[in-house]
Amino acid sequence: MSGDPADHPTVKVRPRAGEICIENRYGSPVDPSRAAGRLDLDELTTAIEDFNSIFIRLPSVRRLTFSTLSVLHTLARRGPLRLTDLTATEPLGQPALTSLVARLERDGLVSRRRDPNDGRAVLLSLTEKGRQIVDARHADRVANLARLVDRLDDQERDTLAAAVGVLTRLTEIATSDGAAGPAPRRRPEPKRP
Repeated sequence: MSGDPADHPTVKVRPRAGEICIENRYGSPVDPSRAAGRLDLDELTTAIEDFNSIFIRLPSVRRLTFSTLSVLHTLARRGPLRLTDLTATEPLGQPALTSLVARLERDGLVSRRRDPNDGRAVLLSLTEKGRQIVDARHADRVANLARLVDRLDDQERDTLAAAVGVLTRLTEIATSDGAAGPAPRRRPEPKRP
């Protein structure tokens, strides 16, 4: 089975000439032996989307817009970034993102400083106040998620615990492929001549 999303089976059982077939998301037949034991990516995607829609709404200390939280979270996870790096991860155009960052700076949540590797560029980073908001939201979500996880049985908790590593690995893969925006900066970029 290739990495093409069309090859990942969606179990659509339809009678054709008295047979049952499994089709991919585009309606092409898939050999059942290739589909056996495979992950249903449509089901996984739906589960993640459903969970995300609930998870992002878990109560928190302070109500902020999704865009604001996304920028703060990205800066917290990936360190100082250029505005152009943020445009790769945020669902906003550069003018809207520039305006949002200016507001976050005015509110004392984000600071700007010259990029030591490129004097023409500016790096954005969280201030202590911005970090406190991110940390408080995280703590609130942990507490609220704990309340939900407490309602799972032991086997469900074990399954969830095993899934954490897999989800982390998927995030790493997406980041390395550029699908999740720029990777965290681990070391300074060399100066350009």
